[in-house]
Amino acid sequence: MPVVVVIGATRGLGQSLVKYYSKQPNTTIYGTSRHDKAPEEPGSTKWITGVDVGTKSAGKVIASALGSTTIDTLLVSAGFFGKESFDAPDWEAEERMYRTSAIGPVFLVTALVHSGNLAKGSKVVMVSSESGSITLRYGKDGGGDYAHHASKAALNMVMKLLSLDLLEKEIAVCSVHPGFMRTEMTKNVGFDKYWDSGGGEY
Repeated sequence: MPVVVVIGATRGLGQSLVKYYSKQPNTTIYGTSRHDKAPEEPGSTKWITGVDVGTKSAGKVIASALGSTTIDTLLVSAGFFGKESFDAPDWEAEERMYRTSAIGPVFLVTALVHSGNLAKGSKVVMVSSESGSITLRYGKDGGGDYAHHASKAALNMVMKLLSLDLLEKEIAVCSVHPGFMRTEMTKNVGFDKYWDSGGGEY
């Protein structure tokens, strides 16, 4: 029976992934929440609470909850977007974005490998973004939002390096760009101008 763990499962893409996998036959789905209380949602999802991927303890919390269970697919969808500009850079927001996107995943994956929860045949999928592509930044888009873009570029490098370290262990590692999504996070930072036409509501 496949075991899927979704990090950042209470909102946005993570929530949608949990709903999708919870309907798949013969699949055990775990979802994580930063809060101490699990979401009150019907279904077969097993919740692991108190997991913040931007902290070094996230992997240990998950490993403790899973025990000897081996993860088939680890999907990391947790994210944070702190709006900033050249005239108003935000130190705390930048730190949080780097911790969430590029620092935390290193500690998360290494902890789960050392605990045996990620092993031969496991797959690690990190939700990244094309916003981390240096060549896709054009003058017409302007600057700003430094840590949002730079932390995604850092995540892509982190995943490349993890893939090299985990090659001999036969653990697959990749980062993916799911396309622009209409979520509460993108709404709150005023990214309406980048939305594709014809989509749904928030």
